[in-house]
Amino acid sequence: MGWWEINADTLARSRFVVSPLDEALACLKLLHCGVAGHPGERAWLDAHRPAHLRRMAADPVAALLVGAGLGREWNADFLTPTPVEGLSFEEGVARIRATSPDEARADLAVSVGGPLPAALDRDDLPERAAGLLEEVWAQAVRPDWERRRRILEADVVARTAQVSRGGWATVLDALRPGTRWLGDSRLQINLNPYPPRELSGAELILVPITPQRHGWVAWEEPERYAVVYPCAGALADDGARRVPAALGALLGPARATVLTLLGAPMSTSHLVGVTGQGLGSVGRHLRVLLDAGLVERRRAGRSVLYSRTPAGEVLVEAGGGGRAGSRD
Repeated sequence: MGWWEINADTLARSRFVVSPLDEALACLKLLHCGVAGHPGERAWLDAHRPAHLRRMAADPVAALLVGAGLGREWNADFLTPTPVEGLSFEEGVARIRATSPDEARADLAVSVGGPLPAALDRDDLPERAAGLLEEVWAQAVRPDWERRRRILEADVVARTAQVSRGGWATVLDALRPGTRWLGDSRLQINLNPYPPRELSGAELILVPITPQRHGWVAWEEPERYAVVYPCAGALADDGARRVPAALGALLGPARATVLTLLGAPMSTSHLVGVTGQGLGSVGRHLRVLLDAGLVERRRAGRSVLYSRTPAGEVLVEAGGGGRAGSRD
């Protein structure tokens, strides 16, 4: 089992970062494996994977690079640089392009666990990797980036509120499969038998991505470590949360969507990110639902969280629960 020792100073410096490059990397991994985590991902794969497979068939070196560099147990370090807050996709991919050929080959040898295939013994690997990521970004991620960014930011809001309620241990314990807070300042990061790492004085970065079956860790010793994790599944479902038809007819689809989502506590910003509705619209819906006694609010640290009351629960259940109906 691999684990990190994280002291109080490191936790105090921890923060969430939204990374366009890591979103593109996660989408490349999803295109490579072809296994969807939910119907929204299946639709995305159906739309984009055929072109990706044609691209790989036309460029066997790129196909071999992806297969060798994005493994199930280890990623080539140069393909997954530790995220830096505020970097654009272009700035992030430039870090990959700037990798020396020797470093790229060495990283790939680690990820494949042995000698490199002869076809990968070449100097243009960083350029090929950067070019492939630029294609994935331009064709399959950037057209949808604003929606993805809202989802990722909503996840950050929800996790930050969770820190306020239960502390960092509750957040770290549920980031992704294989990650678990062990107590005594230890964070299990995966189930592989890697030696422990001591993060004293380092910066811990938590990076959400929308693909649901992928995640990884990265580090630049000794100052920066990152956990890239799938954001909450409900947030990644491409807005496909079903609203009971009868409830939509009673309250209106947009307001019914807000009530349906509040089975778990959410902030106003969280709801804006999930629904794509404007801040003013969400605020108006919440005021009406509060006045009707269908939702309640409470403060958690600096956040105000809303959730359904028992009356709201009864109304959602009476409307048909998760049966197909209107969508926001």
